Amino acid sequence: MTVKQATEAYEDFMRTSLPVVEADLAFKHEQMHKGLFPFLRSTFYRWCPLFREICPALAAAPALLAVGDLHVENFGTWRDCEGRLIWGINDVDEAQEMPFAIDLVRLATSALLAAQESKQSLAAEDVAAAIVTGYAEGLQRGGRPFVLEEEHGWLRGLATGALRDPTVFWAKIDRLPDALPPARVTALLSTHLPAGATVTRYASRVAGLGSLGRPRYLALADYAGAAVTREAKAMLPSAWAWSQGQVQAPLCCDAILRQAVRCADPWLSFEIAAGQRPAGWVIRRLAPHCSRVELIDLPSRKDDQHLLRAMGFETANLHLGSKGRVDAVRQDLTGRKPHWLSHAAAAMAAATEADWLSWKA
Repeated sequence: MTVKQATEAYEDFMRTSLPVVEADLAFKHEQMHKGLFPFLRSTFYRWCPLFREICPALAAAPALLAVGDLHVENFGTWRDCEGRLIWGINDVDEAQEMPFAIDLVRLATSALLAAQESKQSLAAEDVAAAIVTGYAEGLQRGGRPFVLEEEHGWLRGLATGALRDPTVFWAKIDRLPDALPPARVTALLSTHLPAGATVTRYASRVAGLGSLGRPRYLALADYAGAAVTREAKAMLPSAWAWSQGQVQAPLCCDAILRQAVRCADPWLSFEIAAGQRPAGWVIRRLAPHCSRVELIDLPSRKDDQHLLRAMGFETANLHLGSKGRVDAVRQDLTGRKPHWLSHAAAAMAAATEADWLSWKA
């Protein structure tokens, strides 16, 4: 199956599963033309069979609840129940039971492709070494959340920079177009707003790449004299399951976060609705310090390797939730030859580039 055929097949699956926003799919196709990194982010459904084909030994590695669509811009910040700023993986739409290695290979591949767009400047061996070192350390220590209070000052700088200015953030939210969500969604959004908040309007939002085409609705509200907002995004079964013909696979988003070593986001909720279209909605708070961190937000390139090591450690935080599988993962890591990750990432980067060239053609 070519990447074009895979894209058509996956989008047909989307149309049978939820009310697709066709304009967002067209926008995704445009972004897929523009560069390797956005192409990678847009095509996890294609990555899955490629990974099994190109990395068969890694595809047979011990399985656990994994993120799947992991990449260097799938990390962000949120506030925990104590109001502390937390950093970590902030999108688990594609979570499913998979070989643990898929997360490490995809993360390393994304770093290599981002480097080609001058967002990151490490050699393949350095990328892989940083990720594996952080991951192994996380497993060994039993994990630890990234609480950006007394520690991790360099990460705190990402979350409190000029791009997180509340004035800039709310101006961007105010520009979003009006929308009319289904009654079920307006009820969900209202339930997740603070008591006493008054909804001023509903809006739609275009965000991400891999999830483009899924409906996203926002409730904008006034609370205690200032703005607050909640977003609802439609959910689909993981593309990992879809790629193996399991189109009715259960959603695992809630399970992977609930079991992880983590300071939870108290405003993040997964509302599963089996037998309905779509199968569920993820509800989250959007706020200046509750959003994704992009590589371009880094204050300097010297933090790149440090950041990749932290990303490896945070990946371990999520994998540690599969408690009965961790010993097998540790043993597998110990038995791997040196440079296994850099070789796998380089092979997957080459395959992704070939797909991208085919897509552009």
